Amino acid sequence: MEKDTRSLCDQRNFNTIFEMYGETLRNFMYYKCGDLYQAEDLVQFAFVKLWTNCKKVVYEKAKGFLFAVAKNKFLNEVAHKKVVLEYSMLPQQTADHESPQFRMEENEFMERLQQAIDALPVGQREVFLLNRIDKKTYVEIAALLGVSQTAVEKRMQKALIKMRKTIKNI
Repeated sequence: MEKDTRSLCDQRNFNTIFEMYGETLRNFMYYKCGDLYQAEDLVQFAFVKLWTNCKKVVYEKAKGFLFAVAKNKFLNEVAHKKVVLEYSMLPQQTADHESPQFRMEENEFMERLQQAIDALPVGQREVFLLNRIDKKTYVEIAALLGVSQTAVEKRMQKALIKMRKTIKNI
């Protein structure tokens, strides 16, 4: 079998790859993150990365490269958001004078709450955080995730039940 010698550094070949996989990659990332703008940013990042590495990536492997880069970038963003969320949940220094006992109990509860959120399955965690942190309604969440409002309600119900059990047992 003869090796494909098409170079991704050739603008026409690169454009062909974009035409073939751009929309599919955007849809895939949209289904992953639920945010069209974020999905488009991830696709743009992946194609820029492909262009900067055009000499290293074989034409037949371009699709896999694009999907891997976009997915890894998304996972890095999720990890970053998790760190930001954890930081935002830390008790802030206040001017009022709470007792050391209160502060200790508050810190312990915040740790249990974070562990309970971390223990949720992905779908339940998404719904919980979108509702409680981003203040989105069930209708908005259903539209973002592409599921019914009833599915969102069920996920939230299951998330709350699981979190109560997890917090109680920690």
